[in-house]
Amino acid sequence: MPETIDKNTFLGLFSPGQRVYVGGSTNEPTGLINILKSHPERISGITFIQQPLVVNETDLSSLADDCRQVTFFMTPALREGYASGRVDFIPMQMRAIHDYLARDKIDIALLQAARDINGILRFGPNVDYVGAVSDSASCMVIQINSSFIAPLGSPKVNLDNQCLLIEVDSAKPLYPETRVDETSRQIGNLVAGIVRDGNCLQTGIGAAPSAILAALGNRSDLGFHGGLVDDGVMQLVKNGNLTGIRKSIDTGKHVAGMALGSAALLDWAAEDGNFVLRSADYTHELSVIQQLDNFISINSAVEIDLFGQVNAEVTAGRQVSGTGGAVDFMRAAKLSRNGRSVVAMSATARRGQVSRIVPRVEMVTALRTDVDMVVTEFGIARLKDASLAERAELLIEIAHPDFRDQLREAASPGN
Repeated sequence: MPETIDKNTFLGLFSPGQRVYVGGSTNEPTGLINILKSHPERISGITFIQQPLVVNETDLSSLADDCRQVTFFMTPALREGYASGRVDFIPMQMRAIHDYLARDKIDIALLQAARDINGILRFGPNVDYVGAVSDSASCMVIQINSSFIAPLGSPKVNLDNQCLLIEVDSAKPLYPETRVDETSRQIGNLVAGIVRDGNCLQTGIGAAPSAILAALGNRSDLGFHGGLVDDGVMQLVKNGNLTGIRKSIDTGKHVAGMALGSAALLDWAAEDGNFVLRSADYTHELSVIQQLDNFISINSAVEIDLFGQVNAEVTAGRQVSGTGGAVDFMRAAKLSRNGRSVVAMSATARRGQVSRIVPRVEMVTALRTDVDMVVTEFGIARLKDASLAERAELLIEIAHPDFRDQLREAASPGN
């Protein structure tokens, strides 16, 4: 049976040289982090490992002297630590991160759990790497957070395992609502035209994915399998558009690694047993997704070049995000029968001053062989089976008109 500990016992677990995994995004145990912040003398020399999102506002490398942080995703909170050399960024896709953590030497794993509507202790509302660190960590400390009710479809905490429980309340793990502008609505309508009744979706985060989901109100029997479920997915379920009944596996279930959104989303997840949370070795696993017919992967990007290469992580020489799971899903879509993948993004950035379709991307996140369709507010470029010359022309046609001439010049032979 697990042991319930207090703050002093918790602080006594740490010693210099340890590698400590900390749950990220909406599974961040912020109550435990706040305890560590208040006692920096107890955690000197620790290396923390986390994949954060923008909701995670703590640079773990700054908690005490000689601390470091390993990350797979860059956020604003980590920029100073990265610039100073305290934060180490590892470029790695989400499916590979799961395997990395499963074989890594982790001394302590810090995770979050809550009780469900029946009083059962469950992880969440993010479980992307819970399975991996449960196997590899020598010690697992679980913050029990009573500020929210655990999703009914989250994995149970195995009370037979050697884990330590500590009751610490912290704020609900919420993600701010994304503002959808007119450009995003135009993109959303175009992508919605690609989606057919019964298709199984995967979407990311941001204005374009939100607009796409909002534009699917006249579709029926949609399915979902992805890294995250947000308020847009929840609304499609509530409206009856997304049922999952045509899925060849997990029929009737909405599968994701995390719930990422409002308090209303958490309330829905707490009661809808058809929403199922699974680790990244399932949500991002090609052999699983290829069993889903008509799988459509929808993600965004920073820029795409005339070869079809996608940059989703670097802007002006700065690492601004990470590889994430988009490439996992893009490649899985190729294996799905009638599967398709979509890169959806606005044609320009910086208020129209910069084209996001460029001659050559700054960093290659997805290979030109990974890309299927690209959508901007100016149209759809279907790159699958297109030659290099055809790819360039198709992409130029959906670039902003102000940049098309210079892109054609860049694409001309000899340049």
